[in-house]
Amino acid sequence: MSVATGRVVGGRYELSTLIGQGGMGQVWTAYDQRLDRRVAVKLLRPDKVAGQEADELRRRFVRECRVTAQVDHPGLVTVHDAGSEGEELFLVMQYVDGADLSDHLAEHDPYPWQWAVAVAAQLCAVLSAVHAVPIVHRDLKPRNVMVKQDGTVTVLDLGVASVMDTDTTRLTHTGSPIGSPAYMAPEQAMGGAVGPYTDLYALGVLLHELLSGDVPFAGSTALGVLHRHLYEPPLPVRRIRPEVPEPLEALVLRLLAKDPQHRPASAQDVYEELSLLLPARGMPTGAPLDPTRPFLRPHAPWPDRARTPAPQPAPAAPVAPDAEKPDVARAVDEVKRLLGEGRITQAVDILGAILPAAAEQHGEHSPVVRTLRKQYAATLMDDGQYRRALPELRRLAEERAAEAGQSDPQSLRFRYEAAQCLEQLGEPAAALAEYRALLPYYENQYVAGDPELAHEVRRRIGHLLLALGDRAAAHDTLVRLLHDTERLRGPGHPLAAEIRRTLEWLGQVRG
Repeated sequence: MSVATGRVVGGRYELSTLIGQGGMGQVWTAYDQRLDRRVAVKLLRPDKVAGQEADELRRRFVRECRVTAQVDHPGLVTVHDAGSEGEELFLVMQYVDGADLSDHLAEHDPYPWQWAVAVAAQLCAVLSAVHAVPIVHRDLKPRNVMVKQDGTVTVLDLGVASVMDTDTTRLTHTGSPIGSPAYMAPEQAMGGAVGPYTDLYALGVLLHELLSGDVPFAGSTALGVLHRHLYEPPLPVRRIRPEVPEPLEALVLRLLAKDPQHRPASAQDVYEELSLLLPARGMPTGAPLDPTRPFLRPHAPWPDRARTPAPQPAPAAPVAPDAEKPDVARAVDEVKRLLGEGRITQAVDILGAILPAAAEQHGEHSPVVRTLRKQYAATLMDDGQYRRALPELRRLAEERAAEAGQSDPQSLRFRYEAAQCLEQLGEPAAALAEYRALLPYYENQYVAGDPELAHEVRRRIGHLLLALGDRAAAHDTLVRLLHDTERLRGPGHPLAAEIRRTLEWLGQVRG
């Protein structure tokens, strides 16, 4: 990628200094000519990403940046703008003045354990807000964390980390998992479904590194590192730093549990444990880059943030000039226009506002209201609002099944999408149960047989089994799926190639 100082991106961001470079892009300091402020600009090249279609990556990039922009938290870097220019995608972010955590650790050896607790507590506050969206960061590591001059911690690369991974971690054409092996949870390494529990494992790796000076599992090859993640227990940090409190060591070991179900339940729970170890309140030293400085509890996550939120107040639906009631038809036209322009969040708000009026005018079970509810659920999913989409999809599935039977294809589709929501919400056991309940219907050619969807459900079951640590069952599921895929679609089909890579990787690590 050829980029020069002084180049203007997006018609307003003048590139200044190259501050980072990787296989698929660069990060620059830049100046926003319109608002006269310093920003950070990340330039990405979709064609540099193995195994990803450029158009699909662009679509996901815009969607993930939009979802990321919904997260309002002082510990998360602010996304100012996103777009494309030529072959490049660009992401404009807040410029953070400070040191990345990797450099911060290198400059303070040994790292004070109170500092490690303060950094981890701030990260938990961020993860609690991020997971409530829900978003999984997927690549939490010291290079993606900044310590600002006032000691506050800022997490970077949320939208980019999300767009570089799909709902289940994919393998590249080289057979290597996407992500950073040293910080990668076992389920992520194996291509299993990821969730909030995956970020908690990475937090455990990061905490271990801050306390001991090194990651728990190192090696000369990515394969060797991942093998250790899967099969070796981590060294308790008190064997290296006896002054580390026992509760902190125990927490790190729980975060590093191989089985996601043995890790803490949420970032909120981890925060509460860490809060007991935070320095007592008092006057900060005034020294820059001290991560204990912010702790008068200003960044504590809201305890109820992870619960399913109540529907947000929506703007009033369009009102006809000669009537008091909202004009449903006009609102539907407005929604179509907004969706055509990619303004999904606004479309969601209007649909949520117009549904009660439509139900009053046409009847709760009328075709008009049913169509609006379907659109509402689909738009919520497209907007990444899985917590709000889940009850809507369950209601649609139940109503359709009551009318047309449990094997009705539309009812099954709603259940399938509800299972996808559960997966995105980090509930792998519940998602697995729902997929398993659906599979017989898709495999029964006399009911709602759909070989392609049946294969996709089986793939998701395999990935969820990996996420839950049942590698033997996952292996058997994927082997059978590979045989059926090759028989029905041919050995060159993309799904067959993906399953072979997963099985090959699983076999390599086991070997």
